[in-house]
Amino acid sequence: MEQIDFAAPEFPSTPFLCVDAGIMDRNLSAMAQRAAAVGVALRPHAKTHKVPQIARRQLELGAVGLTVATLGEAEVFADAGCTDLFLAYPLWVTAARAARITALAERSRLRIGIDSPEGAHELGRALAGSTVAVMVEVDSGHHRSGCRPEDAGAVAWAARENGLAVAGVFTFPGHGYGPGNRAPAAAQEAAALSAASASLAAVGVHGGIVSGGSTPTAASADATVLNEIRPGVYVFNDAQQVELGTCGWDAVALCAVATVVSSSGRNVILDAGSKVLGADQPPWATGGGRILGIPEARIIALSEHHATVAFPDGTALPRRGDTLQAVPNHVCAAVNLADELVVIRDGAMIDAWAVAARGRNN
Repeated sequence: MEQIDFAAPEFPSTPFLCVDAGIMDRNLSAMAQRAAAVGVALRPHAKTHKVPQIARRQLELGAVGLTVATLGEAEVFADAGCTDLFLAYPLWVTAARAARITALAERSRLRIGIDSPEGAHELGRALAGSTVAVMVEVDSGHHRSGCRPEDAGAVAWAARENGLAVAGVFTFPGHGYGPGNRAPAAAQEAAALSAASASLAAVGVHGGIVSGGSTPTAASADATVLNEIRPGVYVFNDAQQVELGTCGWDAVALCAVATVVSSSGRNVILDAGSKVLGADQPPWATGGGRILGIPEARIIALSEHHATVAFPDGTALPRRGDTLQAVPNHVCAAVNLADELVVIRDGAMIDAWAVAARGRNN
């Protein structure tokens, strides 16, 4: 992102999240081209951006639909006209949720994750007669939700016995978020999905969709096993992706614009703390975020409304009142804290997009 006069009157007061539309467009096009080149469907995860305008652009570039994390997100995107949705989560269905799912299925093609026979039974009971299909989630090494790959057939059988159509299997190779882990996690993803597909076939269930992929592992996804990938962060990228080697700084499309409000020695204080940048800081990260254009600087501490940035000897110190562009470690968390994204192109503000699915966590 180029240096811009963020003190110009068209920009809001700091702190705010800013998206460079040109960089974002390149990121979107590059992932769409990568998926097409290897012959896998692209179903991007919209929990990263939560913005209908971006979702529509992803669909225009060839995405087969969207992935979402919550029923609330699904409702927002369906209302915006994005009607092929995969809720990639082993949702436990209550009566209230069942009514919302039924209403959503009337205006969209909807798939929901399951990872246990019990979940299949509850979903089938609650959605009797519905057109909702399910995807069986398997654990490929992240050790979060998901059944063992060899148990996928039993979960799929339970789904079918409870009146649910089984669309396929999926996993999230989240352990690819670590230095040197991208290729091994992708290999484990392929092995788990291959075993899960065989487990479904052994009980006579042939779902068809074999879905995986994350932003760090997308380049290593095994297209001989997977036929769909679900990256999300690639739309903006973030400090984690740069430090993992997934992308360079020239592919970072979102930053928090913040003002220097104080300083002490070689440290300066910005007005964008954890309530703007998010608090995620994996053990391997070099700080609480990075400063765009100043690779030597590190965010060494985050309070709710303060970010402490350390500048090593030999680097120029910004003055009070200067603006800096802070890149969050985890862009998904930062976007969920913002009401809107300020959009720039060629250094000028061109729009402001509401983060429509912000806070839709249930």
